Amino acid sequence: MNQYGTTFPLWRASAGVHWDAFVEHAFVSQLADGSLPRAAFLHYLRQDYVFLIHFSRAWALAVTKADTVSEMRIAANTVQALICDEMELHLRLCAEEGLDEETLFATEEDPANIAYTRYVLDAGHSGDFLDLLVALAPCVLGYGEIGRRLDPAATHGAYSDWIKTYGGADYQETCEAVGALIDGAVARRLGDNPQDGPRWTALCNRFRIATRLEAGFWDMGLAAG
Repeated sequence: MNQYGTTFPLWRASAGVHWDAFVEHAFVSQLADGSLPRAAFLHYLRQDYVFLIHFSRAWALAVTKADTVSEMRIAANTVQALICDEMELHLRLCAEEGLDEETLFATEEDPANIAYTRYVLDAGHSGDFLDLLVALAPCVLGYGEIGRRLDPAATHGAYSDWIKTYGGADYQETCEAVGALIDGAVARRLGDNPQDGPRWTALCNRFRIATRLEAGFWDMGLAAG
């Protein structure tokens, strides 16, 4: 199984039970078996659409924080994937419920959404490229892990489009590229033994906090059902 590089599994392990609480959340389980209330899914979609706007801005910030053209290129391609693939998925699914893009854009942010998006943006503005990447990683790679694990056929079609998007080849390629980007960025800035360096603990702490905020996002969605 592809682990999205060598650094991500270490960060994931450092998050411990918080990672499991994110990727094995009740929202995800109910999404997988099709039992998730539609109201919960729609509330999540609306909030996630707004989230993706901020997330795209954060990846655009990564372009300005990058040290190499290669780093810039991967960050820019990720912005493209967010705007043209993920946000389009939200638009399509919400359009089926009579919600247009103007309505989605006007969605009032839930406090859990504000907490997470502003945390990521603050990591980028106050820190360097690595601080931003580690805050971004749980969302990008966590959704890849979830999408790869779930079976779209098991939902009887209820949420199969969502699962197919994150488990599909295009999104998995994005995850592999981001995993490679993280590995290269860590090696370039922290050397061959990053775990022995003074920044490692702080980076793991930042990953753990972002993971907890991801689980909080699922909590928000489930509460709306």
